[in-house]
Amino acid sequence: MSSVSVSNKNWILKKYSDEDVIFIKENFSLDEITCKLLSIRNIKKDEIESFLNPSIKNFLPNPNVLNDMKKSSNRTIEAIKKREKIGIFGDYDVDGASSTALLGNFFSSLKINFEIYIPDRRKEGYGPSISAFKKFIDSGTKLIFTVDCGTLSFKEIEYAKQNNVDVIIIDHHQSEINLPKAFSVINPNRFDDNSNLNYLCAAGVTFMFLVSLNKELRIDNWFKNKNIEEPNLINFLDLVALGTICDVVPLIGLNRAIVRQGLKILKSRKNLGLKTLLDISGIETHPNVYHIGYTLGPRINAGGRVGKSSHGANLLLSNDAKNVFKIASELNEFNKERQFLEKEVLNKILNEIEIKKSEPAIIVCKKNLHEGVIGIVASRIKDKFNKPTIIISIEKDIGKASARSIVGFDIGSTIIAATQKKILIKGGGHKMAGGFSIKVENIEKFKDFIFKKLNNINVNVFKEKSLYFDSVIAPTAINFDFYSKINLLAPFGSGNPEPKFIIENMRSVNSKIIKEKHIKSILVGQEGSVIKTMAFNSVENEIGAYLLKKDSKLFNIAGKLSLNEWKGQSNVEFIIDDISVNKTVKNTVPSSIG
Repeated sequence: MSSVSVSNKNWILKKYSDEDVIFIKENFSLDEITCKLLSIRNIKKDEIESFLNPSIKNFLPNPNVLNDMKKSSNRTIEAIKKREKIGIFGDYDVDGASSTALLGNFFSSLKINFEIYIPDRRKEGYGPSISAFKKFIDSGTKLIFTVDCGTLSFKEIEYAKQNNVDVIIIDHHQSEINLPKAFSVINPNRFDDNSNLNYLCAAGVTFMFLVSLNKELRIDNWFKNKNIEEPNLINFLDLVALGTICDVVPLIGLNRAIVRQGLKILKSRKNLGLKTLLDISGIETHPNVYHIGYTLGPRINAGGRVGKSSHGANLLLSNDAKNVFKIASELNEFNKERQFLEKEVLNKILNEIEIKKSEPAIIVCKKNLHEGVIGIVASRIKDKFNKPTIIISIEKDIGKASARSIVGFDIGSTIIAATQKKILIKGGGHKMAGGFSIKVENIEKFKDFIFKKLNNINVNVFKEKSLYFDSVIAPTAINFDFYSKINLLAPFGSGNPEPKFIIENMRSVNSKIIKEKHIKSILVGQEGSVIKTMAFNSVENEIGAYLLKKDSKLFNIAGKLSLNEWKGQSNVEFIIDDISVNKTVKNTVPSSIG
């Protein structure tokens, strides 16, 4: 009789094709585990080479495949030639900061006069406002860019138009059928866009715009006539990779090439802000996807969440070492405050939350929750209960909400639909995340709207989560050679998950708590192999409880490999995601490696 894992999850091995494995072995001279991983990921045979060696040159399409691209470039060139002041309105998250910095750094290299505006999350909320546009207009701005926002800003863009100021929207959020009356809207998620680039984040779309603009300036001989060196856009890819990873868009196609090349640029630490933040964060090794997603990203985001919203963009824009160090230091402190507030809000909600099995979504309404952290808390609760989660912070008669969803339920389009029905004041988002504002009197109506939507979809998406793994391996596989083979498929992220493995029949020799929340263990296999493991954020859950037990029972671990680099030393460790005892793995494929 099989038992479930300690976290009550089903373990399932992913399937692969023996035929694919043989083909890849014969044609690409790869080892068996790499071939299996490629087969599991359903990489097409004619795309294997480009997947393993993604390059910008091979993946970058003509930017003009995006609607309004040529039109936007021409209008910007007109502004440059007329020396018009340019305004950049960016969102307060990492993608918005990265996109703002991309435009700003490009204009700086051309000696173009520009000004940025990042809204305060709590006071102004998401997206452009008439007051922000008024500040631009009053300062003499003639052309405004909105980045990572603007697609649903109808009133604000109409205000700019009435004041004879053109607005170029560079965004990736879902749109309505009708678009604002902007000069142009570059958004691969427009209903009428056929570029097939809808997986790009705003920084990716902004990079495409700069490729187009740069090319048009070159054709026009602008650089030559002005005796200005043409910017090397490759050097901007660290910022594009930053936005791409932190916005959790799929690492496929062009995104994969962007992140691969962007990590190389980040390694050279060309951007002073990123270099300084890496130093303050204590990252001495070559930065990777994990460092961007879990070290740099949260600190840059912290400015918008609990500190000064413009800090993220200004960090990435400034070349003043003293100013950059000050901003990076403050962001580091803001991040500590964010962690405290997040824990406080999470505990407050978990202590009071009542989950009704009949309700397919978790919707929590409370007064005066900190708006800067409710999105992260919603994500934590969504992961815990495997249900779409919406947290609404109420102040007076208005609620401001953050939503996080699960695969199978498009929360962004649902929020837009509720906005169109006048249930919400305004809102938008992606398939997996969104935000909105709502009158308190409409909250029950909104709940009914969400529940009806959810009751119409496949109920299987709400069943207990399963954990999927690529292979069963021996403990002897925890070494540099095996890690290097796996890393051929990097960069990993959304759309290209990091390979995960099962190691059977291990015994704990020693476990200790690290930084009050993680557990570091030394485990031994039946044949005597010793491996080092880490279970992050496990002190208060079932995994931590099991690892800290003082007994000699054999158990199975599931998770991934990690390269731990510290003070010049490198070790391959195993990151534990789950533990089981006498577990029978579903759809087992005999694929022990080691």
